[in-house]
Amino acid sequence: MDTEAVRSFVRAAELGQLQQAADELGVTQQAVSKRIATLERTLGVRLFTRTARGVEPTLDGQAFLPHARNIVTSVDRALTAIRPGSRALRIDVLGLRTAQAVILHDYWRSHPETDLDVVTLRVDDPRVAVAAVRAGDVDASFRSVTDPAALPRELRMIHAFDSPLELLTGPRHPLASARTLRPSQLRGHRIWVPGIAPLSEWAEFYDQLAAEFGLRIDAAGPHFGDEVLLDVLADSADVATLVGSRDRYLWPTHHDLRRIPIVNPTLAYPLSLILPRANPHPGLRAVIGHFGSLAPLPGKVWRPSWAATPRPESEPRSEPGPVPGS
Repeated sequence: MDTEAVRSFVRAAELGQLQQAADELGVTQQAVSKRIATLERTLGVRLFTRTARGVEPTLDGQAFLPHARNIVTSVDRALTAIRPGSRALRIDVLGLRTAQAVILHDYWRSHPETDLDVVTLRVDDPRVAVAAVRAGDVDASFRSVTDPAALPRELRMIHAFDSPLELLTGPRHPLASARTLRPSQLRGHRIWVPGIAPLSEWAEFYDQLAAEFGLRIDAAGPHFGDEVLLDVLADSADVATLVGSRDRYLWPTHHDLRRIPIVNPTLAYPLSLILPRANPHPGLRAVIGHFGSLAPLPGKVWRPSWAATPRPESEPRSEPGPVPGS
């Protein structure tokens, strides 16, 4: 059934004039007449009778009218649900306690009028997230494709912001009393990051980090959740882990865990955003502008080789400008 023919029928029935219906729909009266005639052939009934004032629904037309209204309403809602700019901005984050979600929440608190839908695809392989952006299931995803050749041409990856790493330890760890740490001071200590997923961007990040600074990254064992990890750290005198400075972690007061910044150089986990090259959701521009307003990391910074290029410091940071390419 031609939904535009149904729409023409509804407006003609409500207005009582084919010409008025045509004017409202932005077509000719002849087009409206043809649509209604086609609809009548499809249904096998007459929908209108002509009067001196215009048209009136027949008994069959009157019976069909409420159902036709429902059809038009359903079509309009379906189009609104998928049309960028008329639906919520959907952004995929790795988790609701990650720096990505924290920054998005900060943005939303400053712009509560924004219709924002933060989702977690719960996938480790960035190719799955890329496919979701490509299909329009999400408008953007906080993922990094470490091989630029693997990114489809219709998508782009931009640098969003850096998440500086901190060492998280229990109170009995040898480094627990430090106010800051250099990467070289982490050598020889067990840094436990359980459940590093093969093919994930963070697997490549930790591989490069370990090779660059001679660190011992231990990925042994499944990841039973943040609570279990924090319990282990609180009871251990030799196990630590790495967390992002903006990542949100909560633990009981008696755990007495310590978050220690790593400096000289700062170890930056680069957070990238994957989005369509053409016709991105209009709401993305302001969100990307918010990333640009974040203060840059001070001092020397280490990033992995595949990190997307950050915005040059000479560029204005308060205005989003054109969305940069990777």
